Amino acid sequence: MTQIIQSLSDISDRYEALFVDLWGCVHDGITALPDAVRALQTFRAGGGTVILVTNSPRPRRGVEAQLKGFNVPTDAWDSIATSGDSARAALFQGVVGQRVYFIGLPHDLPFFKPIKVVADPLEIARVDIDTAEGLVCTGPFDGTADPKTLLPQLRIAKAKDLKLLCANPDIIVDRGDVREWCAGAVASLYQEIGGESLYFGKPHAPIYDLARQRLLGLGKNLPDTAILAIGDGAQTDISGARAAGIEALFITGGLAAKETETRQQPDPKALQHYLAAEAVAPEFSIGFLR
Repeated sequence: MTQIIQSLSDISDRYEALFVDLWGCVHDGITALPDAVRALQTFRAGGGTVILVTNSPRPRRGVEAQLKGFNVPTDAWDSIATSGDSARAALFQGVVGQRVYFIGLPHDLPFFKPIKVVADPLEIARVDIDTAEGLVCTGPFDGTADPKTLLPQLRIAKAKDLKLLCANPDIIVDRGDVREWCAGAVASLYQEIGGESLYFGKPHAPIYDLARQRLLGLGKNLPDTAILAIGDGAQTDISGARAAGIEALFITGGLAAKETETRQQPDPKALQHYLAAEAVAPEFSIGFLR
């Protein structure tokens, strides 16, 4: 049974590093969440290391710029591991071919810049669906529209037996009070019609490997028992952490606020019912990161 805690400081002395989700935990898609920022600053002031682990399809530098716009201060974190960077590494190694059909928005075009961790990156060309060797999805063309609007393109891709590289496994995200579809919804839809989708963000292993690399780059060679993962996605943050052998703190006031009846804290019975339905078992839970 998950333990409901009052603040991160209740358990922070057990860990040397945090793998922290962004949306719904550190910011709401519009601005920073002050209590969360203070909690991370306090953890770092005590000698801890904070790696932001996000399913954003953007490269690390793009997320850094976004955080600045959201007023998340740089003293609240040490490094960033993004789903986009994990997926980019695979893209430039040819996992979906060199001629790809791109599903996404213009602000995600930096995804197609080669990543330094690939020594000899392939040349990637964005082409029409009819001549594509694979698909790359950073998100729907319209995050508020039903992903099924993409079925015509997906059916063409399935008929050609193309693979889809999913840069963000999240299904939904809340931007303030507006719920939007993510690339994971498109990838899931493609699988529903028989296509093959490839994932690199949470809950899948590559992004945790990248997060560990970020720790090593900071001179921190830590066992998984010294790391706590924090997030509001049951099937991404919590499932992924458990599969990676890392303990988890579930933020109930994010995506699952309604189901867990979270105001300041979750209702214990509603929380247990939700966790049982999702088949996840985080060691700890809290309404909001603080």
